[in-house]
Parts: sequence; C-alpha cells; structure tokens
Amino acid sequence: MYTRDQKFAASAYELVSAVSSPEDKRKYGSMAHKLPVLIRTAGLAQALAFVEARGQEPHRLLLDHLAETVGQRTREALLARSRQAELSEYIRLTQDVIAALLWYKRFAQSVLGVDAGEEAGVEL
Repeated sequence: MYTRDQKFAASAYELVSAVSSPEDKRKYGSMAHKLPVLIRTAGLAQALAFVEARGQEPHRLLLDHLAETVGQRTREALLARSRQAELSEYIRLTQDVIAALLWYKRFAQSVLGVDAGEEAGVEL
C-alpha cells in the first residue's frame, strides 16, 4: 500500500523525466514553480484556465501530466472537474493538485535543473 504522496512522487518523476528539449524543460519547470502560487491566489479553476488559455505547449504538457497524476484522464477532464465540482470535491481536488505540484517543483529542480527564479515565458 502506497501513500498519496508516494503515488504522486512516482508519477511526477516518470512524467518530468520524459520532458526532453532544453527550452521545454525551462518553460515546464518554471511553470511548475509558479503554478502553486497562482492556484493559491486565483483559485484552482481560474489558474488552470489561465495556463490553458495563455500558456505555451510545455505549460499545457504540465497540465496533461498533472491531470494524470491526480487521477483525471486528460487535461480537459481536469479543467472540467475544476469548474463543475461541488465545494468539498473542489477543495479536495485543489489539495491534490497542490500536493502533486510539490513533487513537480522538486523534480523540475533536481531532474530538469530549473530553479524557481527562471522565466516561464508567460506573465502571471
């Protein structure tokens, strides 16, 4: 039996390790560092919609990976769930996404070599 964090860590490590080009690594990793703050300030649904609408392809890839990690089939399913969930489910989904992003941030730094201060290519 694995904990939620162990599952999130294993999934995040596998998915982050698959990001290949240097430019994608930089943009992906930078957004992994910025997204938790955006979620805390704007809310889950608004933050995810912002990244989907204004982000570049590496940012959308992060949303795809995040959706897979938290048990949603696709990025679109995660976005829909964040808009349609009842309050208790929305709170749980927000907690899960932030907990998963903690691992994405760690692996962005250790695997991709992207520190928190690097530019994501999208203004928040």
